[in-house]
Amino acid sequence: MGSNPHPWHQLVPWILQPIRPPPPRICGSPGGPPITGPRIKLRDGRHLAYKEHGVSKELARYKVVLVHGFGSSRHEAEIATAEAVQELGIYFVSFDRPGYGESDPDPKRSFRSLALDIEELADQLELRSKFYVIGFSMGGQVVWGCLKYISHRVAGAALVCPVINYWWPGFPSNLSTEAYYQQLPQDQWALRVAHYTPWLTYWWNTQKLFPSSSVISGRPKLSRRDLEIISKLADRQSQTEYVTQQGEFESFHRDMIVGFGKVEFDPMDLKNPFADAEGSVHLWHGDEDGLVPVVLQRYIAEKLPWIRYHEIPNAGHLLVLDNKEAILKELFTV
Repeated sequence: MGSNPHPWHQLVPWILQPIRPPPPRICGSPGGPPITGPRIKLRDGRHLAYKEHGVSKELARYKVVLVHGFGSSRHEAEIATAEAVQELGIYFVSFDRPGYGESDPDPKRSFRSLALDIEELADQLELRSKFYVIGFSMGGQVVWGCLKYISHRVAGAALVCPVINYWWPGFPSNLSTEAYYQQLPQDQWALRVAHYTPWLTYWWNTQKLFPSSSVISGRPKLSRRDLEIISKLADRQSQTEYVTQQGEFESFHRDMIVGFGKVEFDPMDLKNPFADAEGSVHLWHGDEDGLVPVVLQRYIAEKLPWIRYHEIPNAGHLLVLDNKEAILKELFTV
């Protein structure tokens, strides 16, 4: 009579699961994805892919840098399709954040480096001394970095459902803990790994024993309105392939490490960059956002009264698709 294998045999594949991510497939390198659009060369030799939308730069009254969210790219600039774009005379430039799409990965990526990338993009495209920034979700979190490191270049900013870091010290511990446990259990674990053991982030999100990040696995906690919006969108599989074509580590996983890892600065320590009232900062959030708890955005708005806070009832994480006109018109009204 045969015996069942010892349980440790079942653990061997898990133990041997690679911890180090594979090297990225750099665009334009032998065997790497092709380069299909314009790119600039940055100060450190990396390339940043970008896309222009709206009215021409020469005719524009307002020039805006768009910062895409998690799992998105320069191609998904939904706000640039708003009817108000032509009426207001808005020029947009979106770009693939490092490691996404056709922008080279940045193993030293940080909030500061992302802000400097945006500043350099604006300079090379000659967007004047000041420009607007709009960021969505994880891109909204990046906008905090712009307000920290290049506020002298920002004419105005909109953070749309910006991702927060539960470890920002400005949050009362009871509030951040309450919000943290509103997340799906699998996301609580994924965030713990990204924060406390970032070197295990790739392993955690590719191993098969435990559920990984719900966003990466395509099963996030969404509101009813978000599900309605997604049901009307075209198939986005090809877009996902473009987003991660250089590898999931330098796109998705690096996002988690930067966004939820070591705290580089606390947004609640920021000073009003528009004390002269020549610009404004707006924060938009839905009260049914299942990915970013609204209680934390309310607290930020309370701590930073110079932020114009817009809470949309019955809206989820994709509220930009229902509020494009309002977001733009509020941003350009000082």
